Amino acid sequence: MMNLGQIIQSHALSFFHLSSPDLLLGWESAPAQRNLFGLMAAEPELARGGIRLRQFGQTVIEHLGGRKVHPAWAVPGGVRSGLSEDAKAEIQSHLPAAKTTILTTLERFKQQLESLRQEAHIFGNFPSLFMGLVAPDGTWEHYDGHLRVVDSGGNIIADRLDVSDYQTFIGEAVQPDSYLKSPYYKPLGYPDQAGQCRLESGLYRVGPLARLNICDRIGTPLAEAELHQFRQHGTVNGTVNSSFFYHYARLIEMLTCLERIEIALEDPDLQSDRLRARADVNQQSAVGVGEAPRGTLFHHYQIDENGLLTQVNLIIATGQNNLAMNRTVAQIARHYIHGPEIPEPLLNQVEAGIRAFDPCLSCSTHAAGQMPLHVQLISANGEVLHECYR
Repeated sequence: MMNLGQIIQSHALSFFHLSSPDLLLGWESAPAQRNLFGLMAAEPELARGGIRLRQFGQTVIEHLGGRKVHPAWAVPGGVRSGLSEDAKAEIQSHLPAAKTTILTTLERFKQQLESLRQEAHIFGNFPSLFMGLVAPDGTWEHYDGHLRVVDSGGNIIADRLDVSDYQTFIGEAVQPDSYLKSPYYKPLGYPDQAGQCRLESGLYRVGPLARLNICDRIGTPLAEAELHQFRQHGTVNGTVNSSFFYHYARLIEMLTCLERIEIALEDPDLQSDRLRARADVNQQSAVGVGEAPRGTLFHHYQIDENGLLTQVNLIIATGQNNLAMNRTVAQIARHYIHGPEIPEPLLNQVEAGIRAFDPCLSCSTHAAGQMPLHVQLISANGEVLHECYR
């Protein structure tokens, strides 16, 4: 339930605060109004609903963990405390409004899709692999289950992967122009450097789009109906390949999270006082895998006999989407640049293409402060023809 609340609050921040001004107000709207405040003026009910939806996710986190941000609640062997009856009643009381908001927003987004066909075709629309967790029966999963990899035709190319052996199927390349590692699926190899994504390359995507592409079903009634409509935007018997549809996938995931929280609230184990198993060091290396809002998260820890960390490797979602984000930028540039200069609107298009992945670049590159956008157009011989800054 903690993770479901986190997915809701993170997805709501991404969609309503960061992306919806572009999606619902239009790319050509004035920059001064193309923000959350502009959305509040144009569509106040939708904007307020989005803010409250994020608050709902934060409320779930706070009731379980004691605070909204970085709660010290999940501990080795379990958790610190259960959910009180009062907290349960408060969460239940806010569920109907949260559902109404997400269902209304889904309808609004689907109405906009006709006018967004060009963006859906351009913003990261290419074949790739998709990776994530699924339950043993193939249902959408976020915390347990096993790893599955599918190709852009919807074919399962790897299933029930042993996460403890992740280094046998995930490579971590280093590129000279980025602080961010570039993971790839080892059995199919590192994508070529020309920017062309071969069908057989090891480029893969994680996150909401991937999770909806790899699962057999989503497992809750309202979200299941939405998943069926979502898949109409994909290839025949295949996957939805445009990264633009990460936005659509986030909305559907928020809906299933709400449905799953509603079901979980009826579990009497939430009020149990049997909260934690205790043990001493029993092995010195372990790998954990879960689904963060942005995608699959790998944690590999090695410890000494006293339980002190000796080595750590993290493979985060933004890193795993790095190659796909690069291809998205290249695809947008190829469409909009037709000469030796960068057209001014391209900065917004590139930003929107990257934002579809909801990247956590500050975490993944250890950047301090707000990162600027710097776009360069470079000739075949390495000469900088034009550059723009934001």
